[in-house]
Amino acid sequence: MKYLTLGVFLLLLPGISSAAIDPETNEMLSIMWLTLCAMIVFFMQSAFALIESGMSRAKNAVNVMMKNYFDVCIAILMFGVTGYAVMYGDSIQGWVGTDKFFLDGVENGKEFAFILFNSMFAATAATISSGAMAERTKFHAYAISAVFVSGLIYPLFAHWAWNPNGWLQKLEFVDFAGSTVVHSVGAWVALAGIIVVGPRLGRFDPDTSEPREIRGHNLMLVTLGGFILWFGFFAFNAGSTNSMTDQVGKIALNTAYAGASGAIGVILIGYIRRIPLLLTSTVNGSLAGLVSVAAGCATMEPMFAALTGLISGTVFSYGRDLILKMRLDDVVDAVAVHGISGMWGTVAAGMFFTDDMFNPQRIMIQVFGLVVALLWTLAASFTVFSIINIIFGLRSTGMHEQRGLDYSEHNEIGYPEFQKSTFRAN
Repeated sequence: MKYLTLGVFLLLLPGISSAAIDPETNEMLSIMWLTLCAMIVFFMQSAFALIESGMSRAKNAVNVMMKNYFDVCIAILMFGVTGYAVMYGDSIQGWVGTDKFFLDGVENGKEFAFILFNSMFAATAATISSGAMAERTKFHAYAISAVFVSGLIYPLFAHWAWNPNGWLQKLEFVDFAGSTVVHSVGAWVALAGIIVVGPRLGRFDPDTSEPREIRGHNLMLVTLGGFILWFGFFAFNAGSTNSMTDQVGKIALNTAYAGASGAIGVILIGYIRRIPLLLTSTVNGSLAGLVSVAAGCATMEPMFAALTGLISGTVFSYGRDLILKMRLDDVVDAVAVHGISGMWGTVAAGMFFTDDMFNPQRIMIQVFGLVVALLWTLAASFTVFSIINIIFGLRSTGMHEQRGLDYSEHNEIGYPEFQKSTFRAN
């Protein structure tokens, strides 16, 4: 009965003051809050799978789903083996953790919940590159990259920014829920991956600078995935309080405002630029808004959260064009959504910091932090992908890419009713 009561408190009174209850109950509520938020953030992985699969062609639907499913498995375990130790172990001069490998020495119940919650962040950082590199990347090669992203690349930068003794943390770098630490890091991994693996066959005309459109097979999946990701962001951001506080309501409201205004920003810029108002861009505009507000959702006022999201729609729209002009093939526009919008959100967190608006020193620290994230992640992940490419080969063969990776990689197809020719061809 005691735990049922605690559950009711957790669901109905998320802003309850810790001073109003005894320490044991407060500890239990914090554990339940972190665990519940971790489960909701875990559900976001299904949304990534829906969006990435829907924006890919039908012949690669199973392969995309498989990568999203399996990288979660890898990330959860790798974060426990090395990631948590690197991120939150005792720090050497603010650079890297040195203990708690394999969770050795972890005994506190709240710390276990904290590990679970943070492992979902590691999974998010790892899965972002999956969609960007879709339709031409070998499954086993991608799986190996996820080991390094979740076990080292993400946790090391997170140590600098989020460990209490991290050197960026001591500079007062602001990134409450991961615009840079999670999303931009994942996007720069994706950028390195698409550089190494190259574009899909036929994506770019060798004689012109114009890309050829390769449309996804199911925009209903994309829309559903967008809604689920938005839902998950409430826990992603509000759960970063690590306990139930009176900040939760404001953080959740800021999250909602940024997601809504991000989509509106894309629509408005579409009218101004006289370009088609695509569903895919609208969903991605919302995601760009959600990504951008993650850094400052606890430290800016709601109207500034809405402004941050609105601008992120424009940032995403032009960022997507920039990636295409560089002849980089990002199937789901992950670099623009998570990377470029994450950069803007990190700067916005410094600009719109409550009671310290437009402080040049704070803004410069924000810019410095996001540049560090870019340089570290791009260099480390480019090295990892290059080594994987040399040893195992990162890209599927041209024949497999033409037929689809569902059958060549997994001996399955997602839509057997109209893909029977795939079986006959093999």
